[in-house]
Amino acid sequence: VAEYTKMLAETREQALDRMIEEAIKKGANAVVNVRFSTSFIMKAAAELLAYGTAVKIENDTD
Repeated sequence: VAEYTKMLAETREQALDRMIEEAIKKGANAVVNVRFSTSFIMKAAAELLAYGTAVKIENDTD
C-alpha cells in the first residue's frame, strides 16, 4: 500500500508539472482552479486526471 500511495503522489506531481508546461507553451503565467480526479480502472490500475485553467496574470498599474 505504501508503494502504491507513493506512486500516486509521484503521478500527481508529474501531471501538475505537465499542466504547467502546457500553460507556459500557451503564454500563460499561472494555472487556476486546479483539480485532480483519480479513477480506479481495475484491480491494479488507476488513472489520474489533472484539470486547470491557464491564465495570464498582469499587474494593474492604475
